[in-house]
Amino acid sequence: MRHFDELLEELRNKLLDMSAMVQTAIRESVSSLELSDESRAQSVLQGESDVNRMELDVDQLVTSLLALEQPVAGDLRFITAAGKINNNLERIGDLAVNIAERSESLIQHPHVAVRTDIAKLAEMAEAMVRMALDAFIRKDADDARAVLVSERAINDLRDVIFNDLIQQMKKDPKSVQACVDLMFAARNLERIADHATNIAEAVVFMVDGIDLRHHHVPVDV
Repeated sequence: MRHFDELLEELRNKLLDMSAMVQTAIRESVSSLELSDESRAQSVLQGESDVNRMELDVDQLVTSLLALEQPVAGDLRFITAAGKINNNLERIGDLAVNIAERSESLIQHPHVAVRTDIAKLAEMAEAMVRMALDAFIRKDADDARAVLVSERAINDLRDVIFNDLIQQMKKDPKSVQACVDLMFAARNLERIADHATNIAEAVVFMVDGIDLRHHHVPVDV
């Protein structure tokens, strides 16, 4: 049993390390976008292999725990949730890379001025990821549920950004490529928020044993 507990703690620590790596990637990719900082974009691109390697390590540990230790009840839910969270963290890392790539493209158009609320969208998406991971660390299902209600606001703001960029392209054809890059960046941020929601759902499953994937419940916050 002691060996099993040690493996559970190792799994938790690996997920926390991966969470830190992914959150850094989000911040760096968004900063590169806002500041036209190619060095920040490059740091995200170079860090992708570390995130991928960590995903494989966590996946192997989850598989070993399920196959060899035959966990039950709460431990089984924790391991299952860890596998889901691991997959979503890797996808968030990929999306941060996509944003960094768009940032590099935007740097090629330094004289095109485009105004959007993408910084606000990034702030909201980052907050959702942070809240979901904090809920995992504290095993707090209520905080995890609170993440779910943020998804609609993300989608609404994405629509506003898309409409603004479309109008910008109509007014200034020279801004088309820059606007397209920003649209893709906004879409990637929306997808990051979607994965934060998935993580929050995994936390609810881990703590309460309730699967919310296809039927969100009302949340009072």
